[in-house]
Amino acid sequence: MPNLSFEQAINNLSDDDVKVRKEAIESLVGITDENAIEPLIKATTDESAQVRFKAAEILGNMGEVAVDKLIEEFENAEGKDKRFLAFALKETGDEKVIPYFVGATNDEDFGVRKVAVRSLGELQAESELDAISKCLEDEDWGVRLAAIQALGDIATDDSIKLIKDARKAESDKDFKKSCNKAIKKAQKRQKAKASGEEVVSLIPMSTLKEMEKTNVQKAIKGYESYVESKQAKDAPYKRLCVLYRKANDYDNEVRVIKTACEVFADNDKKLSYFEKRLAKLE
Repeated sequence: MPNLSFEQAINNLSDDDVKVRKEAIESLVGITDENAIEPLIKATTDESAQVRFKAAEILGNMGEVAVDKLIEEFENAEGKDKRFLAFALKETGDEKVIPYFVGATNDEDFGVRKVAVRSLGELQAESELDAISKCLEDEDWGVRLAAIQALGDIATDDSIKLIKDARKAESDKDFKKSCNKAIKKAQKRQKAKASGEEVVSLIPMSTLKEMEKTNVQKAIKGYESYVESKQAKDAPYKRLCVLYRKANDYDNEVRVIKTACEVFADNDKKLSYFEKRLAKLE
């Protein structure tokens, strides 16, 4: 990754050479500085798809710091420029974006509608089934498919019924297969909820390890999902501690270690590792 200072990277986002802009955007991965928000938003309209996507990803991973400005820009954007802002909003994971995605299901651009309805599912917007179901009648096949996936994510009796009704009304075999897959996923989620399990979407560890090289902030979010759901694997806790240590984030490293001590209280070998590390820190 290019070793550019923050100021150099921000300035280079406006360079005429696309190679320079690509190096600049890579240098900003993981940044949380509010001064980067507006330049990154501008970068979501870059002629390079790589720059646009990476800028949106970085903004999304900034979370609460950037969400209000993203909403403002999203509401004023049009066409393809709005697609990457939609992706950035989705990546924030903030529930306050839900009403804006509901509105965007009626956007003139099919790409915006597709991201919007898919996001409603990922954000578990159970109260917005009407907005999602309207997308089942969209003229774009991709939007209809995204609606099916969103209903599968929500995984309620009502959402499953909507998928079944859409499957019955559709003649396309691939669409029907997608409906079957979504129903199976939804039923699995329902079963997990009924048994008291916390339903979380976990990124494979191998993917997260590779992600550390290109997007540390997103990798941290991925590892945190393992920790928050108290998964009985020690690797995510260890990797997360390493990343927080590199960032000199003492409080978060201690928090993760204490959680690990709770999870592995009955496993002497794993518990010993985390207790020793905690003793060094305290």
